[in-house]
Amino acid sequence: MISKILKSISFIFHPLFMPLLGVLFYFSKSPRFIPDPIIQAKVFSITILTVVLPILLYYLLKTLHKVKTFYLETTHERIIPLVLNAAINILVIIRVLTFNEIPELYFFFIGILGSTIACLILALLKFKASIHMIGSAGLFMFAIAVGIHFKININGTLALMCVILGAIATSRLHVKAHTSNELIIGFFIGIIPQLIMLNYWL
Repeated sequence: MISKILKSISFIFHPLFMPLLGVLFYFSKSPRFIPDPIIQAKVFSITILTVVLPILLYYLLKTLHKVKTFYLETTHERIIPLVLNAAINILVIIRVLTFNEIPELYFFFIGILGSTIACLILALLKFKASIHMIGSAGLFMFAIAVGIHFKININGTLALMCVILGAIATSRLHVKAHTSNELIIGFFIGIIPQLIMLNYWL
């Protein structure tokens, strides 16, 4: 039972969903007035670009025998998906979440791009950093920054995120997808780019 729960955590909190969760979190906490049609358009665009499109690209790559599983278990499998993900993030930054519209989300995605490039470089060097930890840690840091930026109390949310981070790390260790070092490196790859971006919007 516990084994099934730990395995399901890896799927439920797949890094594919983290950018969208960051956008939804921002819109749910931001005190700024943003018209509902604009929010709906942004969420729809982010869903298509960061969730639907990568899934379609994954099945294309699987058909071409470039990847084997949804979890990209080897460093070789990671290279093309990470390059494609970086391109998608650039598209989001240029076309969907521009600096003039929503600077917080603009720099959030620049941070995601930085983490993606760092993960790609490590993959080229044959090191498999945990993408699960990269995505969840980046979202965690962004949530902290949003709370500080808007001076709102989100301690309960942050506590829950800490529990989820621990559960994700435990899950990845349980399924033997990563070593402790790969999880720790992934955590810092997720955190550091978001920390750097704080200089520009916090």
